[in-house]
Parts: sequence; C-alpha cells; structure tokens
Amino acid sequence: MHAPVKRRKTTVAALVRSAVLALLAAFAVTGLRADPALAADGDVAWTVKTDSNSYGADRSSFSYAVNPGGSVEDAMVVANRGKAPLTLAVYTADGFTTDTGQLDLLSKDKKSVGIGAWVHADRGSVTIQPGQSVKVPFTVGVPDNATPGDYAGGILTSLTQTDEAEVINVDRRLGIRVKLRVSGELKPNVVVEDLRVDYAGSFNPFAMGDATVTYRIHNTGNAIMSAQQTVSVSGLFGWLGAEAGEIASPPELLPGESWKVAVPVHGVAPAVRLDATASLTPLLTDASGSTTSLKTVGATTDFWAVPWTQLLLLVVLIAVVVGVVLLTRRKRVGRKEREDARVREAVEQALRDQKTQTR
Repeated sequence: MHAPVKRRKTTVAALVRSAVLALLAAFAVTGLRADPALAADGDVAWTVKTDSNSYGADRSSFSYAVNPGGSVEDAMVVANRGKAPLTLAVYTADGFTTDTGQLDLLSKDKKSVGIGAWVHADRGSVTIQPGQSVKVPFTVGVPDNATPGDYAGGILTSLTQTDEAEVINVDRRLGIRVKLRVSGELKPNVVVEDLRVDYAGSFNPFAMGDATVTYRIHNTGNAIMSAQQTVSVSGLFGWLGAEAGEIASPPELLPGESWKVAVPVHGVAPAVRLDATASLTPLLTDASGSTTSLKTVGATTDFWAVPWTQLLLLVVLIAVVVGVVLLTRRKRVGRKEREDARVREAVEQALRDQKTQTR
C-alpha cells in the first residue's frame, strides 16, 4: 500500500517527475501480499512485512476484532536492502477509497479519526543499517466510546528526499494495511442513489437504441461492503426488456463512502416511456475472509425513449399517402370536369344543329 507522491512546486517538470515516481511506487509498494513489499530507487531500498507471531506468519495485512476499550499489540518488520544506512519516519493514517478503486492513506498532515488515531507505533522513526531489519512494535487502542463497525487504515514508513534539480520534496511511502472491526451491533447496508438514464436512439428506424444508466452506490452502514450489480430496462408491463451485460463489482467501500457507476444497456426499444432498474446484492466479508450475500436492494426510475426516427418515417409515410390521395382525387376531378365539358359541348352542338335545321 502506498500514498500519493507529495509535490510542493507545480512546475511541468515537477509534475512529470512526481508521476513517474508514483508509477514506480504503484508497482513496488503493495502491502497486501504475503511476500515483503519493496520500495526502491537507486541505492535506496527497503521492505516492510508483518511480524510472525501468535497472529500468524506471512500475513498479507493486519486484521483485528477488538471490543470498545480494548487493545492489541503487534509489530511490523522493516528491512534495509540498500547499501547505506536508512532513516525512515513511522506513522499511521486512516484509509480511503480512491477514484480508481484502490485503498489509499491520508498524508501525514491530514487528521485521522480512526486507525490513524488508535494505532500507535513505539517510535516515530527508525534507522536501519544496510542488510539489517528492525521490528517496529505498535499498539491498537480502541476508545471506550468507539462506534461499532469496520475501520481501515495503515501503518507506514516514509522517506522524504529532495530533488534539487526540480526543487521538490518527494515523499516515498511504504506501508501495510490495518483492518479493524470494533465489536458491537453490525449494520451492513448499501443503497442506490441518484439513478439516471440517458437514451440514444438510432438513425436506422428498424434498429434498437442504447441507454446509459448511472447511479451512486452509497455504503450507509458501519461495515466494509462490496456488491454484485444488475441493471435492466423494460417497457409497459415488463415488455420490451433489455439487460446490461456483466458488470464489474465496485471496490470495497468503507462506511460512509460512495462509488459512481455508469452501465451501458444495448438493444433498448424506443417504446416512448421505459423503466430502468439497478439492483445490488450486498457482499459482507467477515473476519475469517468468508463472504456473505445479503438481501438485494435497488432503485427504479422511468425515462423517455422517443422513437424520433420512426415518428419521422411515419410522418413521411402519412405525407406520401395524403399526397397520393390528393393527387388521385385531383385526377378524378379533372376527368369529371373534362367529361362534363365534353357533354356540355355536345349538347350545345346538338342544339345548334337543331336550330339550323329548323330554319
């Protein structure tokens, strides 16, 4: 697990430098694997891992269940893989879910109210000789009035280096995730909020359209939650239905966090007024790592899917029919007028002939 690179001067070169370092850290800093996480830059390299003790060996992270007012003790092992002595800052911080779905940690200057405030290392810094490792004990102390539920954060080692060429300080962090469940009533709950639909029809009057269903998954409970998702669209009485394909599960959301989702649904009939439904099956993970599916929740909204192309085609067809009818009627009237004129002329001619014979 790692935290974003810290930048103090917003120049183009500094941004590029920080982005490169962040990418390197993304590959090097895991903190979620059983093998040691590694941070390296030239001759500076160190690893962190969980201590092997009564809680287990080769743990990928720290995980505890503690009563309010209770405490536990554990340790992190930091090793210097470089060629020179290494001094690292040690601190803890609360976690949060980034826009990319990864768990990140607050920077040292941000105030923590959970893990970052309850987990205390026995030292604020550690100096390690090349090829050596140091155990960093820490204590998790849960306040008496702590709210039951899940908390996530991490214990970190940090190395701040100055890049004189770019005039910036680069804070490289390497740590291990800490997950804590405070005993008490667990109230897992997620809801679907702000459900909306955008519909795009086709210029082909015989083709279906596409809908994009957007909504926000909000973890309103006190447990870390994920969910399985389904999205469907249907017309009156459930007719003309269409379903989205497989939807990727959202990341595990900490209590109070939200995650925005946009789901395309293809083959949607332009049936004027349709309903869109987003359903979630919440997934709760217990302390042993087992996942339980909870009761499905969801939300429904209606939206317009006006068949403009079909309506235009209908208007054109009506115009053609009306035009044919009017043209046919005009031709019929023209024939009748010509016939009437021929009859009148014939009658007039007959009257003229009769008058001539009479004389």
